[in-house]
Order: sequence, then structure tokens, then C-alpha cells
Amino acid sequence: MAGFRIGRGRDNRTPQQQPQRQQQQQPRQQPYGQQATPPQSPYGQQQWPQAPQYGGQHGEPEYFGDPHHAQGGGPGGGDPYAASNNPGHTTAFSIGEDPYGDGSTYHAGNAPAPPAGPRLHWKQLLSGIVLRPGPTFWQMRDYAVWGPALVVTFLYGLLAVFGFDKAREEAINATLANAIPYVLTTGIAVIICGLILGAVTHTLARQLGGNGSWQPTVGLSMLIMSMTDAPRLVFAIFLGGENALVQVLGWVTWLGAAALFTSMVSKSHDLPWQKALGASAIQLVALLSLIKLGTI
Repeated sequence: MAGFRIGRGRDNRTPQQQPQRQQQQQPRQQPYGQQATPPQSPYGQQQWPQAPQYGGQHGEPEYFGDPHHAQGGGPGGGDPYAASNNPGHTTAFSIGEDPYGDGSTYHAGNAPAPPAGPRLHWKQLLSGIVLRPGPTFWQMRDYAVWGPALVVTFLYGLLAVFGFDKAREEAINATLANAIPYVLTTGIAVIICGLILGAVTHTLARQLGGNGSWQPTVGLSMLIMSMTDAPRLVFAIFLGGENALVQVLGWVTWLGAAALFTSMVSKSHDLPWQKALGASAIQLVALLSLIKLGTI
């Protein structure tokens, strides 16, 4: 028993093997500011990968990192905002910045542009159609004009009876009790005709790529139809529909109506004048055959 000493166990390894053990136990020192390399498993065990750091310090949430560093953004890199589409990612925008583009930009076929100005008074509307049609149609492209359109078209229909020679003789020779319903019926029929023709013009404009609203288009078309034929109608009441001056005025006012229809559809639906004229073609032909050719 005396020949044995009790003490700590000794390391039987050679001195050449001991530094290798120390090297495996202690990680290599790294320069200040750099992350230390994790130690390698001496027994071949699988090491779980660490979560990527997006340019922030240890412990920061990932959305405080640099998206350009994570996604290869910047010049020549990928999409720096691609990670924001994934769950758990956030994209920051500056104050006043619109991430979806300029909402005021107007494109044909998309959402309509904001109004070009306030609604015009009916006096300014009627005078503007004659004196400055282009700016008037552009300013009223988003406003319904049912009031002026119905009143002006109805008054035009009441007087339209006296523009035809045969209808004028029947209305004059008829008794008052019979003449009033006859005149009122004509005025209502002209309103219905204007509504139908205006709806056809609007439908054709939309088929050709327009984006205007149907109420301004129909209302303005009724005003154009009534106001452009007013000069011919005034002379036809006193001179008769077969008078040479009345016939010349009929063709001139019809050409003026074609120009106004083209301008109105072009401004209301954001179409080139060729397509705007094509959209107005059916209404122009109908006006020529129903009103103009009856007296020319």
C-alpha cells in the first residue's frame, strides 16, 4: 500500500498532442469588430446554420438590416425590395413618398383623371360650347349636365315642329286643344331621340378605347344636337324648310355639329380625333336623315 501514491490522474499523451487539444478547445482570437468563427465539431457532429445578419449588429431585428446587402441591391444588384414581399419583412418609406407611383398621372383606359375645373354654370356652359368648345368639354368631362340638356332639348323639340313645312301647317290649322298635345309630344320624342343617340355615341367611344362617363357624354351630345340646329330652325320657321338659305344653313350647321361632336368625344373619352369622329358617325348620320334631310 505504501508503494502507491494517490493524486490526480496524469495525461499520458505526448507533448506534441497537447497543443492540438488546446487549439480545439479555445477559439482563435479575431481582430476587434469582427465576428469570431464558430469552432468546428471534433467528432463530425452537424452544426446548425446561424440566421443571416442583414448588416445589423447582433440581436437586432432583421428589418433594421441593409436590404441592399441582403438582396444584392444597388447598382448591378437584384431587387432591394424583394424581401419585403415575404412574411416578416418590412419596407420603410420616406415621409411624403408614394410607393405606388404618382396617383395624379392619367392614362387612357384606367382610372379617370381629376376634374379640370369646377362645374360651369349653365350660362357659361352654353356660351362655352359655342365660343370655346375645347376647354369647355374638357372641364365638363366629369360632370353631368342633365338640367341644361333636358331643358334645351325640350325647347328645341317644341320648335322643331315648325321647321317642317307639312308639320307646321298641321299644327297651325289644328285647334289649340289638339296643337298643344301635338307639340308637347314632339318635344318629348326629341328628348328620347337625343338620349338614344347619345348613348350610342358613348358606347362606340368605349368600344374604341375611351374611358369617359356616360352621363356627361349623353348630356353634352344632346346640347350639341339642339344648339347646332338652332340657326337653321329659326330661319325655317319664317322662310320654310325648302328655302335655299335654310338648306345651306342645314349643311353648314351639320358640319359644325360634326366638329363639336368630335371635340366633345375626344375630350370626354381621351381619344384621338379620328376615333372620336368614328364614335360620332352614327349620331351624325341619324341627325342628317331625321332632321336635315327632311327640309333640305
